[in-house]
Amino acid sequence: MKNYLVGGAVRDELLNYPVKEQDWVVVGATPQELLDLGYTQVGKDFPVFLHPQSKEEYALARTERKKGHGYTGFETHYDPNVTLEEDLQRRDLTINAIAKDDDGSLIDPYGGAKDLESRLLRHVSDAFLEDPLRVLRVARFAARYAHLGFAVAEETLILMTDIVAQGELEYLPPERIWVETERALRERDPQVFIEVLQQCGALKALLPEVEGLFGVPQKANYHPEIDTGVHVLMVIKQAALLSRRALASDTANSPESGNSQVVFAALTHDLGKGITPDDVLPSHRGHETAGLPLVEDVCARLKVPNAHRQLALTVCEYHLHMHRARELRGETLLKLLEATGALRQPERFESYLMACEADSRGRKGLEDQDYPQADYLRRAKDIAMAVTIADLDVSGLEGKAIGDALTKERVKRLNQLRTETSSSDTGVNG
Repeated sequence: MKNYLVGGAVRDELLNYPVKEQDWVVVGATPQELLDLGYTQVGKDFPVFLHPQSKEEYALARTERKKGHGYTGFETHYDPNVTLEEDLQRRDLTINAIAKDDDGSLIDPYGGAKDLESRLLRHVSDAFLEDPLRVLRVARFAARYAHLGFAVAEETLILMTDIVAQGELEYLPPERIWVETERALRERDPQVFIEVLQQCGALKALLPEVEGLFGVPQKANYHPEIDTGVHVLMVIKQAALLSRRALASDTANSPESGNSQVVFAALTHDLGKGITPDDVLPSHRGHETAGLPLVEDVCARLKVPNAHRQLALTVCEYHLHMHRARELRGETLLKLLEATGALRQPERFESYLMACEADSRGRKGLEDQDYPQADYLRRAKDIAMAVTIADLDVSGLEGKAIGDALTKERVKRLNQLRTETSSSDTGVNG
Protein backbone atom coordinates (compact mmCIF):
# COMPACT_ATOMS: atom_id res chain seq x y z
CA MET A 1 0.00 0.00 0.00
CA LYS A 2 1.31 3.45 -0.94
CA ASN A 3 -0.19 6.95 -0.53
CA TYR A 4 0.27 9.87 -2.91
CA LEU A 5 -0.73 13.51 -2.51
CA VAL A 6 -2.82 14.42 -5.55
CA GLY A 7 -4.93 17.08 -7.20
CA GLY A 8 -5.34 20.64 -6.02
CA ALA A 9 -2.78 20.49 -3.23
CA VAL A 10 0.01 19.55 -5.66
CA ARG A 11 -1.21 22.01 -8.31
CA ASP A 12 -1.43 24.98 -5.96
CA GLU A 13 1.87 24.22 -4.26
CA LEU A 14 3.57 24.32 -7.65
CA LEU A 15 1.83 27.64 -8.36
CA ASN A 16 2.77 29.06 -4.95
CA TYR A 17 -0.96 29.45 -4.44
CA PRO A 18 -2.72 28.99 -1.07
CA VAL A 19 -3.30 25.28 -0.37
CA LYS A 20 -6.60 24.88 1.48
CA GLU A 21 -6.86 21.10 1.76
CA GLN A 22 -4.99 17.93 0.89
CA ASP A 23 -6.38 14.86 -0.87
CA TRP A 24 -4.63 11.51 -1.20
CA VAL A 25 -4.90 8.49 -3.47
CA VAL A 26 -4.08 5.04 -2.12
CA VAL A 27 -2.56 2.44 -4.45
CA GLY A 28 -2.35 -1.27 -3.69
CA ALA A 29 -4.94 -1.43 -0.88
CA THR A 30 -8.40 -2.79 -0.21
CA PRO A 31 -11.22 -1.08 1.71
CA GLN A 32 -10.83 -3.55 4.55
CA GLU A 33 -7.14 -2.76 4.95
CA LEU A 34 -7.93 0.93 5.45
CA LEU A 35 -10.75 0.14 7.86
CA ASP A 36 -8.37 -2.06 9.85
CA LEU A 37 -6.00 0.92 10.11
CA GLY A 38 -8.72 3.07 11.66
CA TYR A 39 -9.85 5.00 8.59
CA THR A 40 -13.55 5.93 8.35
CA GLN A 41 -15.32 5.22 5.07
CA VAL A 42 -17.42 8.10 3.69
CA GLY A 43 -17.68 7.37 -0.04
CA LYS A 44 -20.82 5.73 -1.40
CA ASP A 45 -20.09 5.22 -5.12
CA PHE A 46 -16.43 4.40 -4.51
CA PRO A 47 -14.31 4.00 -1.36
CA VAL A 48 -13.21 7.32 0.12
CA PHE A 49 -11.87 7.30 3.65
CA LEU A 50 -11.04 9.86 6.32
CA HIS A 51 -7.65 9.56 8.01
CA PRO A 52 -8.07 8.73 11.72
CA GLN A 53 -5.98 11.73 12.84
CA SER A 54 -5.84 14.38 10.09
CA LYS A 55 -9.36 13.67 8.76
CA GLU A 56 -8.04 14.27 5.25
CA GLU A 57 -9.58 12.28 2.41
CA TYR A 58 -7.90 9.13 1.12
CA ALA A 59 -9.43 7.53 -1.98
CA LEU A 60 -8.56 4.14 -3.39
CA ALA A 61 -7.06 4.29 -6.88
CA ARG A 62 -9.86 3.69 -9.37
CA THR A 63 -10.91 3.75 -12.99
CA GLU A 64 -14.30 4.70 -14.42
CA ARG A 65 -16.39 3.66 -17.41
CA LYS A 66 -19.26 5.71 -18.81
CA LYS A 67 -22.60 3.88 -18.68
CA GLY A 68 -25.22 6.64 -18.70
CA HIS A 69 -25.87 10.37 -18.96
CA GLY A 70 -24.75 13.10 -16.62
CA TYR A 71 -21.91 13.29 -14.13
CA THR A 72 -23.11 10.27 -12.11
CA GLY A 73 -23.45 7.86 -15.04
CA PHE A 74 -20.26 5.95 -14.34
CA GLU A 75 -19.27 2.44 -13.39
CA THR A 76 -16.35 2.59 -10.97
CA HIS A 77 -13.65 -0.06 -10.71
CA TYR A 78 -11.15 -0.24 -7.87
CA ASP A 79 -8.83 -2.95 -6.61
CA PRO A 80 -5.19 -3.15 -5.50
CA ASN A 81 -4.05 -3.63 -9.13
CA VAL A 82 -5.24 -0.21 -10.33
CA THR A 83 -2.13 1.89 -10.94
CA LEU A 84 -1.52 5.50 -10.04
CA GLU A 85 -1.25 6.40 -13.74
CA GLU A 86 -4.65 4.82 -14.43
CA ASP A 87 -6.19 6.79 -11.59
CA LEU A 88 -4.67 10.07 -12.78
CA GLN A 89 -5.88 9.46 -16.33
CA ARG A 90 -9.54 9.71 -15.27
CA ARG A 91 -9.06 13.26 -13.93
CA ASP A 92 -10.32 16.33 -15.74
CA LEU A 93 -7.28 18.56 -16.36
CA THR A 94 -3.59 17.78 -16.64
CA ILE A 95 -2.80 20.28 -13.90
CA ASN A 96 -5.04 18.23 -11.60
CA ALA A 97 -3.41 14.95 -12.64
CA ILE A 98 -0.10 15.39 -10.87
CA ALA A 99 0.81 13.27 -7.85
CA LYS A 100 3.51 13.76 -5.24
CA ASP A 101 5.42 10.94 -3.57
CA ASP A 102 6.35 11.00 0.10
CA ASP A 103 9.93 11.87 -0.89
CA GLY A 104 8.70 14.99 -2.69
CA SER A 105 9.13 13.70 -6.24
CA LEU A 106 6.38 14.32 -8.78
CA ILE A 107 4.55 11.71 -10.83
CA ASP A 108 3.28 13.58 -13.86
CA PRO A 109 2.45 11.21 -16.73
CA TYR A 110 0.20 13.66 -18.61
CA GLY A 111 2.29 16.83 -18.69
CA GLY A 112 0.55 18.79 -15.98
CA ALA A 113 3.69 20.59 -14.79
CA LYS A 114 4.41 21.76 -18.34
CA ASP A 115 0.83 23.03 -18.67
CA LEU A 116 1.24 24.90 -15.38
CA GLU A 117 4.26 26.64 -16.85
CA SER A 118 2.40 27.33 -20.10
CA ARG A 119 -0.66 28.53 -18.15
CA LEU A 120 -2.95 26.07 -19.96
CA LEU A 121 -6.12 24.37 -18.77
CA ARG A 122 -5.98 21.21 -20.88
CA HIS A 123 -7.93 17.96 -20.60
CA VAL A 124 -6.11 14.73 -19.78
CA SER A 125 -7.83 12.49 -22.33
CA ASP A 126 -10.97 12.18 -24.45
CA ALA A 127 -12.62 10.65 -21.39
CA PHE A 128 -13.19 14.32 -20.54
CA LEU A 129 -16.26 14.09 -22.79
CA GLU A 130 -17.93 11.63 -20.43
CA ASP A 131 -18.61 14.10 -17.59
CA PRO A 132 -20.62 17.24 -18.45
CA LEU A 133 -19.90 18.77 -15.04
CA ARG A 134 -16.36 19.32 -16.27
CA VAL A 135 -17.62 22.13 -18.51
CA LEU A 136 -18.42 24.15 -15.39
CA ARG A 137 -15.31 23.00 -13.54
CA VAL A 138 -13.00 24.16 -16.32
CA ALA A 139 -14.79 27.50 -16.51
CA ARG A 140 -14.40 27.82 -12.73
CA PHE A 141 -10.68 27.07 -12.86
CA ALA A 142 -10.36 29.67 -15.60
CA ALA A 143 -11.98 32.19 -13.24
CA ARG A 144 -9.66 31.19 -10.40
CA TYR A 145 -6.40 31.43 -12.29
CA ALA A 146 -7.10 34.08 -14.94
CA HIS A 147 -5.04 36.64 -13.02
CA LEU A 148 -2.05 34.28 -13.37
CA GLY A 149 -2.46 34.20 -17.15
CA PHE A 150 -4.26 30.85 -17.48
CA ALA A 151 -6.53 30.15 -20.44
CA VAL A 152 -8.51 27.14 -21.67
CA ALA A 153 -6.67 25.15 -24.32
CA GLU A 154 -8.32 25.35 -27.72
CA GLU A 155 -8.68 21.57 -28.00
CA THR A 156 -10.33 21.45 -24.56
CA LEU A 157 -12.75 24.23 -25.48
CA ILE A 158 -13.71 22.16 -28.54
CA LEU A 159 -14.57 19.18 -26.30
CA MET A 160 -16.58 21.44 -24.00
CA THR A 161 -18.51 22.70 -27.02
CA ASP A 162 -19.16 19.10 -28.07
CA ILE A 163 -20.54 18.24 -24.63
CA VAL A 164 -22.96 21.16 -24.85
CA ALA A 165 -23.97 20.29 -28.41
CA GLN A 166 -24.76 16.71 -27.37
CA GLY A 167 -27.22 18.03 -24.78
CA GLU A 168 -25.34 16.47 -21.86
CA LEU A 169 -25.78 19.56 -19.66
CA GLU A 170 -29.50 18.77 -19.54
CA TYR A 171 -28.71 15.75 -17.35
CA LEU A 172 -26.91 17.75 -14.68
CA PRO A 173 -28.93 18.16 -11.46
CA PRO A 174 -29.61 21.84 -10.75
CA GLU A 175 -28.02 21.46 -7.33
CA ARG A 176 -24.69 20.50 -8.91
CA ILE A 177 -24.90 23.34 -11.41
CA TRP A 178 -25.48 25.76 -8.56
CA VAL A 179 -22.62 24.36 -6.45
CA GLU A 180 -20.14 24.93 -9.28
CA THR A 181 -21.64 28.30 -10.16
CA GLU A 182 -21.58 29.54 -6.57
CA ARG A 183 -17.95 28.47 -6.19
CA ALA A 184 -17.11 30.27 -9.43
CA LEU A 185 -18.81 33.44 -8.22
CA ARG A 186 -16.44 33.42 -5.25
CA GLU A 187 -13.37 33.24 -7.47
CA ARG A 188 -11.09 36.18 -8.17
CA ASP A 189 -12.41 36.76 -11.72
CA PRO A 190 -15.98 35.42 -11.94
CA GLN A 191 -16.53 37.25 -15.21
CA VAL A 192 -14.14 34.75 -16.81
CA PHE A 193 -16.45 31.92 -15.73
CA ILE A 194 -19.28 33.56 -17.70
CA GLU A 195 -17.02 34.25 -20.68
CA VAL A 196 -15.84 30.63 -20.93
CA LEU A 197 -19.40 29.31 -20.62
CA GLN A 198 -20.41 31.63 -23.42
CA GLN A 199 -17.52 30.55 -25.63
CA CYS A 200 -18.56 26.89 -25.52
CA GLY A 201 -22.33 27.52 -25.72
CA ALA A 202 -23.01 26.52 -22.11
CA LEU A 203 -24.20 29.97 -21.04
CA LYS A 204 -27.18 29.76 -23.38
CA ALA A 205 -27.98 26.29 -22.06
CA LEU A 206 -27.62 27.11 -18.36
CA LEU A 207 -28.31 30.85 -18.06
CA PRO A 208 -30.20 31.96 -21.18
CA GLU A 209 -31.33 35.10 -19.34
CA VAL A 210 -27.69 36.22 -19.07
CA GLU A 211 -26.83 35.09 -22.59
CA GLY A 212 -29.69 37.27 -23.83
CA LEU A 213 -27.96 40.43 -22.56
CA PHE A 214 -25.11 40.26 -25.05
CA GLY A 215 -25.65 42.47 -28.06
CA VAL A 216 -28.36 44.52 -26.33
CA PRO A 217 -27.41 48.24 -26.57
CA GLN A 218 -27.59 50.85 -23.82
CA LYS A 219 -27.32 54.63 -23.97
CA ALA A 220 -23.69 55.50 -24.58
CA ASN A 221 -23.77 58.63 -22.39
CA TYR A 222 -24.43 56.43 -19.36
CA HIS A 223 -22.75 53.27 -20.62
CA PRO A 224 -19.66 53.89 -22.78
CA GLU A 225 -19.32 50.10 -23.16
CA ILE A 226 -22.82 50.12 -24.78
CA ASP A 227 -23.32 46.32 -24.79
CA THR A 228 -25.38 45.18 -21.79
CA GLY A 229 -23.62 41.82 -21.61
CA VAL A 230 -20.23 43.52 -21.49
CA HIS A 231 -21.57 45.80 -18.75
CA VAL A 232 -22.66 42.82 -16.66
CA LEU A 233 -19.23 41.20 -17.02
CA MET A 234 -17.68 44.44 -15.79
CA VAL A 235 -20.14 44.65 -12.90
CA ILE A 236 -19.45 41.15 -11.58
CA LYS A 237 -15.72 41.82 -11.83
CA GLN A 238 -16.21 44.93 -9.68
CA ALA A 239 -18.48 43.03 -7.28
CA ALA A 240 -15.78 40.40 -6.78
CA LEU A 241 -13.15 43.08 -6.20
CA LEU A 242 -15.26 45.06 -3.71
CA SER A 243 -16.43 42.02 -1.77
CA ARG A 244 -12.92 40.56 -1.66
CA ARG A 245 -11.64 43.79 -0.14
CA ALA A 246 -14.44 43.70 2.42
CA LEU A 247 -13.55 40.13 3.38
CA ALA A 248 -9.79 40.64 3.45
CA SER A 249 -9.79 41.77 7.09
CA ASP A 250 -11.73 38.68 8.17
CA THR A 251 -9.19 36.00 9.09
CA ALA A 252 -11.81 33.31 8.42
CA ASN A 253 -11.80 34.18 4.74
CA SER A 254 -9.07 34.16 2.15
CA PRO A 255 -8.62 37.52 0.38
CA GLU A 256 -8.82 35.49 -2.82
CA SER A 257 -12.48 34.78 -2.04
CA GLY A 258 -15.38 37.08 -2.81
CA ASN A 259 -19.00 37.22 -1.63
CA SER A 260 -21.07 35.03 -3.94
CA GLN A 261 -24.33 36.69 -2.85
CA VAL A 262 -23.08 40.09 -4.00
CA VAL A 263 -21.66 38.71 -7.24
CA PHE A 264 -24.86 36.77 -8.02
CA ALA A 265 -26.90 39.94 -7.46
CA ALA A 266 -24.53 41.78 -9.79
CA LEU A 267 -24.90 39.05 -12.41
CA THR A 268 -28.71 39.22 -12.41
CA HIS A 269 -29.39 42.90 -11.70
CA ASP A 270 -30.01 43.87 -15.34
CA LEU A 271 -31.81 40.80 -16.66
CA GLY A 272 -34.79 43.00 -17.56
CA LYS A 273 -32.74 44.70 -20.25
CA GLY A 274 -32.66 41.45 -22.17
CA ILE A 275 -36.41 41.68 -22.87
CA THR A 276 -36.63 45.39 -23.70
CA PRO A 277 -38.65 45.80 -26.93
CA ASP A 278 -36.44 46.62 -29.92
CA ASP A 279 -38.44 49.73 -30.80
CA VAL A 280 -37.44 51.53 -27.58
CA LEU A 281 -33.75 50.62 -27.52
CA PRO A 282 -31.29 51.79 -26.32
CA SER A 283 -33.60 53.04 -23.54
CA HIS A 284 -34.52 50.54 -20.82
CA ARG A 285 -37.21 52.29 -18.83
CA GLY A 286 -38.73 49.91 -16.28
CA HIS A 287 -36.07 47.23 -16.69
CA GLU A 288 -35.80 46.88 -12.90
CA THR A 289 -39.33 45.52 -12.42
CA ALA A 290 -39.25 43.70 -15.76
CA GLY A 291 -36.25 41.75 -14.53
CA LEU A 292 -37.82 40.45 -11.33
CA PRO A 293 -39.63 37.45 -12.92
CA LEU A 294 -36.42 36.53 -14.75
CA VAL A 295 -34.44 36.55 -11.50
CA GLU A 296 -37.11 34.35 -9.97
CA ASP A 297 -36.86 31.96 -12.94
CA VAL A 298 -33.09 31.62 -12.56
CA CYS A 299 -33.36 31.04 -8.82
CA ALA A 300 -36.10 28.45 -9.19
CA ARG A 301 -34.35 26.57 -11.98
CA LEU A 302 -30.98 26.36 -10.20
CA LYS A 303 -32.46 26.00 -6.71
CA VAL A 304 -30.59 29.09 -5.56
CA PRO A 305 -30.52 29.58 -1.76
CA ASN A 306 -32.99 32.07 -0.37
CA ALA A 307 -30.35 34.54 0.85
CA HIS A 308 -28.89 34.82 -2.66
CA ARG A 309 -32.39 35.10 -4.12
CA GLN A 310 -33.51 37.84 -1.75
CA LEU A 311 -30.47 40.01 -2.36
CA ALA A 312 -30.67 39.50 -6.13
CA LEU A 313 -34.32 40.58 -6.19
CA THR A 314 -33.58 43.60 -4.00
CA VAL A 315 -30.70 44.77 -6.18
CA CYS A 316 -32.66 44.15 -9.37
CA GLU A 317 -35.64 46.21 -8.16
CA TYR A 318 -33.84 49.00 -6.34
CA HIS A 319 -30.44 49.61 -7.97
CA LEU A 320 -31.66 52.75 -9.74
CA HIS A 321 -33.09 54.06 -6.47
CA MET A 322 -29.63 53.65 -4.97
CA HIS A 323 -27.93 55.55 -7.78
CA ARG A 324 -30.39 58.42 -7.28
CA ALA A 325 -30.49 58.21 -3.49
CA ARG A 326 -29.48 61.84 -2.97
CA GLU A 327 -32.43 62.97 -5.07
CA LEU A 328 -35.08 60.99 -3.19
CA ARG A 329 -37.66 62.65 -0.98
CA GLY A 330 -37.75 61.58 2.64
CA GLU A 331 -40.73 59.25 2.26
CA THR A 332 -39.19 57.40 -0.71
CA LEU A 333 -35.82 57.27 1.01
CA LEU A 334 -37.35 55.67 4.09
CA LYS A 335 -39.15 53.09 1.95
CA LEU A 336 -35.82 52.28 0.25
CA LEU A 337 -34.14 51.80 3.62
CA GLU A 338 -36.92 49.45 4.71
CA ALA A 339 -36.92 47.49 1.45
CA THR A 340 -33.15 46.93 1.47
CA GLY A 341 -32.94 45.72 5.06
CA ALA A 342 -31.18 48.80 6.43
CA LEU A 343 -33.24 48.92 9.62
CA ARG A 344 -33.33 45.18 10.39
CA GLN A 345 -30.74 43.30 8.29
CA PRO A 346 -27.49 45.29 8.29
CA GLU A 347 -25.44 42.63 6.47
CA ARG A 348 -27.97 42.39 3.65
CA PHE A 349 -28.05 46.20 3.46
CA GLU A 350 -24.25 46.40 3.11
CA SER A 351 -24.35 43.72 0.42
CA TYR A 352 -26.98 45.74 -1.43
CA LEU A 353 -24.78 48.85 -1.27
CA MET A 354 -21.80 46.87 -2.53
CA ALA A 355 -23.69 45.41 -5.51
CA CYS A 356 -24.99 48.85 -6.47
CA GLU A 357 -21.51 50.35 -6.24
CA ALA A 358 -20.27 47.54 -8.50
CA ASP A 359 -23.01 48.46 -10.98
CA SER A 360 -21.86 52.07 -10.99
CA ARG A 361 -18.18 51.14 -11.39
CA GLY A 362 -18.87 48.46 -13.98
CA ARG A 363 -18.76 50.87 -16.88
CA LYS A 364 -15.98 51.56 -19.36
CA GLY A 365 -13.62 54.21 -18.05
CA LEU A 366 -15.54 54.62 -14.78
CA GLU A 367 -14.12 51.69 -12.84
CA ASP A 368 -12.36 53.88 -10.26
CA GLN A 369 -14.97 56.59 -9.76
CA ASP A 370 -16.23 57.50 -6.30
CA TYR A 371 -19.66 56.32 -5.19
CA PRO A 372 -20.88 58.81 -2.54
CA GLN A 373 -24.40 57.36 -2.64
CA ALA A 374 -23.32 54.50 -0.39
CA ASP A 375 -22.20 56.72 2.47
CA TYR A 376 -25.24 58.93 1.92
CA LEU A 377 -27.56 55.97 2.41
CA ARG A 378 -25.60 54.81 5.45
CA ARG A 379 -26.06 58.28 6.91
CA ALA A 380 -29.78 58.14 6.10
CA LYS A 381 -29.99 54.78 7.87
CA ASP A 382 -28.34 56.19 10.99
CA ILE A 383 -30.71 59.17 10.99
CA ALA A 384 -33.78 56.94 10.63
CA MET A 385 -32.67 54.52 13.31
CA ALA A 386 -31.87 57.34 15.72
CA VAL A 387 -35.55 58.28 15.88
CA THR A 388 -37.28 56.39 18.70
CA ILE A 389 -40.62 56.56 20.45
CA ALA A 390 -38.88 58.37 23.31
CA ASP A 391 -38.26 61.31 20.94
CA LEU A 392 -41.96 61.76 20.20
CA ASP A 393 -44.97 63.17 21.96
CA VAL A 394 -47.28 60.15 21.72
CA SER A 395 -49.71 61.16 24.45
CA GLY A 396 -53.17 60.03 23.45
CA LEU A 397 -51.85 57.84 20.62
CA GLU A 398 -52.21 54.08 20.39
CA GLY A 399 -51.19 51.22 18.10
CA LYS A 400 -50.82 52.20 14.47
CA ALA A 401 -50.95 55.90 15.28
CA ILE A 402 -47.70 55.60 17.24
CA GLY A 403 -46.05 53.88 14.28
CA ASP A 404 -47.32 56.58 11.94
CA ALA A 405 -45.87 59.26 14.20
CA LEU A 406 -42.50 57.49 14.17
CA THR A 407 -42.57 57.28 10.37
CA LYS A 408 -43.55 60.96 10.07
CA GLU A 409 -40.61 62.06 12.20
CA ARG A 410 -38.18 59.88 10.28
CA VAL A 411 -39.42 61.28 6.98
CA LYS A 412 -39.04 64.81 8.35
CA ARG A 413 -35.42 64.24 9.32
CA LEU A 414 -34.61 62.52 6.04
CA ASN A 415 -36.01 65.50 4.16
CA GLN A 416 -33.72 67.71 6.19
CA LEU A 417 -30.82 65.51 5.10
CA ARG A 418 -31.86 65.90 1.48
CA THR A 419 -32.03 69.67 1.84
CA GLU A 420 -28.55 69.76 3.35
CA THR A 421 -27.03 67.57 0.66
CA SER A 422 -26.43 68.46 -2.94
CA SER A 423 -28.75 66.51 -5.20
CA SER A 424 -26.58 66.86 -8.28
CA ASP A 425 -26.96 64.30 -11.07
CA THR A 426 -24.98 61.10 -10.37
CA GLY A 427 -24.64 60.18 -14.01
CA VAL A 428 -25.70 56.59 -13.41
CA ASN A 429 -28.51 54.91 -15.28
CA GLY A 430 -28.50 51.28 -14.22
